[in-house]
Amino acid sequence: MDRKPDRKRRAAYALGHRSEALAAWALRLKGFRIIATRFRTPAGEIDLIARRGDLVAIVEVKARRTLIEAMDAITPTALRRIEAAADIWHGRQPDHARLSLRFDMVAILPRRWPVHVPAIHP
Repeated sequence: MDRKPDRKRRAAYALGHRSEALAAWALRLKGFRIIATRFRTPAGEIDLIARRGDLVAIVEVKARRTLIEAMDAITPTALRRIEAAADIWHGRQPDHARLSLRFDMVAILPRRWPVHVPAIHP
C-alpha cells in the first residue's frame, strides 16, 4: 500500500495552515483584526477574514515560489466560490449595511515577508 499521496496531502495541509498563520500575523501588523480563519460555507471556503474599521478584507492565501505564480493560482472559478462564500458571511453580519468588502491576497514566498495584494477582484 503506497502512502505517498497521504503524506503529500498532509504536507500540503500543514503548509496551508502555516501560510495562513503567517499571513494573519502580517495583516495584524498592518492594523487588521482577524475575525475568521478557514470560514466554510456550502459555496466555498475563505482562508482569512480580516477587519480594519468598516473595511473587511476577504483574503485568499497562496504559498508559491513567486508572486506571479501565487496570483495565477487564483482562478476565476475560485474567485466566484470565494465571492459566494463572502456573500454568505456578509449577510450574517448585524452591521452588514455599513461594511465595505474587499478581496485581497497574501502571497507566502520563500525567504520573504508575506506580500499583501489588496483588491485582487472588483
